Amino acid sequence: MSIKVPFVNLGLQYTDIRTEIEEAMRRVLSKGAFILGEEVEIFEKKLSDFVGTKYAVGLNSGSDALYFALRSAGVGWGDEVITVSYTFSATIDAILHCGAKPILIDINEDCLLNVDEIERAITLDTKAIIPVHLAGNICDMGRIKEIAEKNNLIIIEDSAQALGAEFENKKAGAFGLVGCFSFYPTKILGGCGDGGAIVTNNKVIADKIRRLRDHGFSRKKYKRIKDSNGWGWNSRLDNIQASILNVKFKYLLNYIQERKRIAELYNRKLKTLSQIRLPGSQVYQSYIIRVLHRDDLREHLKEAGIETLLADYSNRNFSGWLPTTDQMNKQALYLPIYPEMTEAQVYYVIKSVKSFYEQKI
Repeated sequence: MSIKVPFVNLGLQYTDIRTEIEEAMRRVLSKGAFILGEEVEIFEKKLSDFVGTKYAVGLNSGSDALYFALRSAGVGWGDEVITVSYTFSATIDAILHCGAKPILIDINEDCLLNVDEIERAITLDTKAIIPVHLAGNICDMGRIKEIAEKNNLIIIEDSAQALGAEFENKKAGAFGLVGCFSFYPTKILGGCGDGGAIVTNNKVIADKIRRLRDHGFSRKKYKRIKDSNGWGWNSRLDNIQASILNVKFKYLLNYIQERKRIAELYNRKLKTLSQIRLPGSQVYQSYIIRVLHRDDLREHLKEAGIETLLADYSNRNFSGWLPTTDQMNKQALYLPIYPEMTEAQVYYVIKSVKSFYEQKI
């Protein structure tokens, strides 16, 4: 008998905390306070406390977080920014929208930036590095910081997939000038629509981004004051989304623990298959396996009612040939992993993967 396993089940997560979510939304609706305001401020405080920074600024997306971080750091026309090709296109988009040039380097076997490639990519025009913490893992921020300080480079962390991950007891997003997060619904901490934020220890940067998100205005006790030195965009995290994220924040560590539990089951039961390379991660935003016969396996799982995901992160227009990135794009398959998965669903995925390779023997 087959069991349906969706790649995510956002409706079920809502159902589990429905009463709290609806009460939070009613509170915002009854006050008529929809844009910025108290719920956003509460969320910003929760986020900065969790990550371990002085400031957080709520925005409408992780994409804007990256763009505003670069803009506020002074990255612009003629500058070069080093990052990886194996990343969602928003990382590259943000660099291009600033008028800068993305310099894309290869990854390691763990899907993270290959630190050994950084210094070879540095030129007189290099202004910043964007380490991408992918799938719940965090880059080697110790070595990256050493290289950045040696070469006077800015670090902007793309932490969209690594909320809660740590390097040497410090959380992702707290190492660079700015850390960038997404609260897209499928993230570990996701809203019921778009959302994002930056974190920083730099008050000047935080204030700049607050103005950028609100057409160049600053707010003092909810009064808008136009900054004559600059203009901005409409990128405000709305109060309803913030209220939902505030409810979910109390469950964040539980969400991470459940993802780890599922990953441990996958790891334990799939490690005997020589055709599969299993991932390592801290918070398991994603569970990415590297497999032989990837497309055939995906079709096999689809027929069994199991949804999977492919991610083409080649970004070839800028990178040329990057061997590990190229290999990952041919072999990587994302298996379902989310807190609401039942044990029966997890074991069904494992059984279905195993049955495919048993047929290949």
